[in-house]
Amino acid sequence: MSKGLPTPEAPAQEVTRGVLAIPAFRKLWNSMVFSSLGDWLGLLATTALAAQLSGGSYATANFAIAGVFIARLLPAVFLGPLAGVIADRFDRRRLMVAVDLMRGALYISIPIVHTYFWLYAAMILVECLTLFWSPAKEASVPNLVPKDRLENANQVSLLAAYGTAPIAAVLFSLLSLFAGALAAISPLLPSRSVDIALYINALSFFFAAWTIRSLHEIPKGPASGKDVDESVGKSLIQGWKAVASSNIIRGLIVGMVGAFSAAGAVIGLARTFVGDLGGGDAAYGVLFASVFTGLALGIAFGPKVFAQFSRRRLFGASLATAGVFLIALALIANLVISIFIVVVLGAFSGICWVTGFTMLGMEVNNEVRGRTFAFVQSLIRITLVAVLAIAPIIAATIGKLHYSFYNIKLDYNGAQITILIAGLVGLIIGVISYRQMRDRPNVSLWSDVLAALQGELGAITGQPTQGIFISFEGGEGTGKSTQSKLLADWLRQEGEEVTLSFEPGGTELGKGLRKILLGHETGSINPRAEALLYAADRAHHVETVIRPALERGDVVINDRYMDSSIAYQGAGRILIPAEVARINRWATETLYPTLTILIDVPAVVGLGRLKSLDRLESEPLEFHERVRQEFLQLAMLDPERYLVIDGQATVQDIHEAIIARVALLPQLKRNAQNPQARRVLRPIIAASHAVSRATKTAKNSATQAASKATKSKKK
Repeated sequence: MSKGLPTPEAPAQEVTRGVLAIPAFRKLWNSMVFSSLGDWLGLLATTALAAQLSGGSYATANFAIAGVFIARLLPAVFLGPLAGVIADRFDRRRLMVAVDLMRGALYISIPIVHTYFWLYAAMILVECLTLFWSPAKEASVPNLVPKDRLENANQVSLLAAYGTAPIAAVLFSLLSLFAGALAAISPLLPSRSVDIALYINALSFFFAAWTIRSLHEIPKGPASGKDVDESVGKSLIQGWKAVASSNIIRGLIVGMVGAFSAAGAVIGLARTFVGDLGGGDAAYGVLFASVFTGLALGIAFGPKVFAQFSRRRLFGASLATAGVFLIALALIANLVISIFIVVVLGAFSGICWVTGFTMLGMEVNNEVRGRTFAFVQSLIRITLVAVLAIAPIIAATIGKLHYSFYNIKLDYNGAQITILIAGLVGLIIGVISYRQMRDRPNVSLWSDVLAALQGELGAITGQPTQGIFISFEGGEGTGKSTQSKLLADWLRQEGEEVTLSFEPGGTELGKGLRKILLGHETGSINPRAEALLYAADRAHHVETVIRPALERGDVVINDRYMDSSIAYQGAGRILIPAEVARINRWATETLYPTLTILIDVPAVVGLGRLKSLDRLESEPLEFHERVRQEFLQLAMLDPERYLVIDGQATVQDIHEAIIARVALLPQLKRNAQNPQARRVLRPIIAASHAVSRATKTAKNSATQAASKATKSKKK
């Protein structure tokens, strides 16, 4: 089944209207809207009925509600692949009509029989029937719309499937509030809101059957030329083989499983959670609507709001943020606040959902995309069934807890504690996925957030480079030039090709600019003009020296880079550092160092080491202290990229600390050739650090002792 795209000249709104203007597809879509609305309403009603049948027992209610969800998911685990093959052997239109009629009849039977056994049996039968209906529907859509409208047809189909959930939740809440009034009109009308919801659900399926019955455009024959007769176990094995070699896909799948684990706990315990907070069916409906409202908002607007973030970063960060709000939901035992929390929780879950599936389609090769999706879907189903079975057991085992601290009384129940655990799981897996998939490891997430708030993030996501780029930063007299040369010598001994340069003046053009910028004969320069001159030197230096060396795979060591401009021209000249940063990002085409080594020395100490002063070095002490503080601020905001070293240590100690950090860079040739090198190197480097610190401490102690002895002799 090939996907077509809208023609470029047609706006999205016109394409949407064009798809729904196709009579046959519009009829099918209308049937999907009503059946989806009824299905969501039926889900709410069956979980509420399960809670009512528990007889007030907390443990029984948890198990009963989880049983409904397990009954809905189990058929898909065992029968899903087989149902698609069987569905292809029947007339699709007649199959869909028959399935809708049987589903409607089953939902009518649930309130009539009104027992646990039939509730679960009916749910299993309904889901088995749905497994035959869904492939027939999916295979019919391409025959009802042109190929260039197929993608949009799928979008509006998703809208029908998920966009009706909040409407169903609101309708369920209204039925809960007005069920008594309806019963007062006539004794023939049902008095329980759950029963009314189930009857409405049945009517929605009857309406869908009547609508599809007239759709003679749906052809007979096989839905597609694909065989989907693989078992869940086989798809799991083949899918794992397809994704095991990719860190990105592996992190993505781990994150998606973690997200559905947390979601399963929330879904399975939502009704009990609301009841513990003093709410009934109406409150349950509102909470359910809030979750899906947030989900819809996240899916619709999340990718636009966070468009500047890379999808890899956004996925893990959204999952971790959802975990944080899930923890807050468990800790704050207030129904009104919980509703607002679940809206935000749903929004970040929606962002995670749409980002994850988009990435899965983009990152996976076309040859293995089918089995990868089968692997993910099977894994998600199994995860949901497992969590829905385990979460109620945990909640029921914990029961209700009461704590008293002096005059403060805290009451927590098993549902809250289990949701708290789910939130912690989501947070941990979100962090793991973020670290597994981050595409710019030398730039922290916090830096991206700050840049996004300033509207700059879209300008700093530059292209990755082949080599290693190390910059040395710091104030005057810190020893940057000495340490950069020592590092270059060590790297050459390790077999690396090294390009050592500096700013300003690392090019022929730069030599002239250096005389202008640092020579006393230049006199005073306007701060903005000075910032632009440094940016001009840097732009030419990057283009002619740094980028060519990185493309060759060299290790580039640069004495000063853009952070110096941010500190000197930004903080030192009292300009806005963010503006100076923006200019330099534009000048360098967003080339960031792999590692920035900041040698920190108090301004008065550094200046005292200088024998002669250029134009910048001659600035007042306050200027240099502002520069130092800005460097430290930059390092604090981007700790993943910076190594901060005390510049008052000995030259050898500083050098050892630098090579210890540089030796861990995965891009080094020796580390790339031997993946175990870094693991072996870490304890050795740590031991070297310990010896260095011990030696330094001993020297200081000896110096202090000698000083005291000298003073005592003088006395």
